[in-house]
Amino acid sequence: MKLQQILFSQGFGTRRQCDALLASGAVQVAGEVLRDGNAELATDGLMLTVNGVPWPFHERAYVMLHKPAGYECSQQPKHWPAVYELLPAPLRTRPTKSSVNGVQAVGRLDQDTTGLLILSDDGQFIHRMASPKHHVPKVYEVTTKHALDGAQIAALCAGVVLNDDPQPVAALHCERLGAARIALTLTEGKYHQVKRMLAAVGNRVDALHRSRIGGLALDPALAPGEWRWLTADDLVAIAR
Repeated sequence: MKLQQILFSQGFGTRRQCDALLASGAVQVAGEVLRDGNAELATDGLMLTVNGVPWPFHERAYVMLHKPAGYECSQQPKHWPAVYELLPAPLRTRPTKSSVNGVQAVGRLDQDTTGLLILSDDGQFIHRMASPKHHVPKVYEVTTKHALDGAQIAALCAGVVLNDDPQPVAALHCERLGAARIALTLTEGKYHQVKRMLAAVGNRVDALHRSRIGGLALDPALAPGEWRWLTADDLVAIAR
């Protein structure tokens, strides 16, 4: 692939902006400054350095983010900063086939919910992970206002009726972590589902943290607000 096209595909700006980066000497490969946008490079394993920052080539972007509280999973946030502001500019601007450029969140977390967020520019992957038809399990660690009794936990697994849906909604699994803490596994993604389920059994969510999607757990090395690329093994794990 031509170097100019590589830079454009990775989100480093318009083709004119990519040409300007090259002309300024801001792009290196293996320590060598490259200025010719027509130079053909193999993309397999390619590591660019742009303005001193290493950047591995990825045909599609798959990213894990440790979402902190106080951020909205929206491109047009209303009350809080967008979670996308935690990502470097190339991930936010890389071109896609859709009308919106950059990576998109695979399902949303409320502004006060923390934990595992996956972002990608692969539309089919996003649909597969987010669609309720595929029943991808997601684990939420819930801290409740009041201690949970056995009857409440049993009801969460048996199914509770939410205020706008006559069909009961049940957790796939519910593990007690403490007197007022549980790990709730869900295969659906209804609006404010965890909070509404706990309200339906007479309790309230004080803190909510997503720790796992499919077979992929949040990387413990990531501090809130940090991100990393997903590996090939991660992509296999998340589909389990």
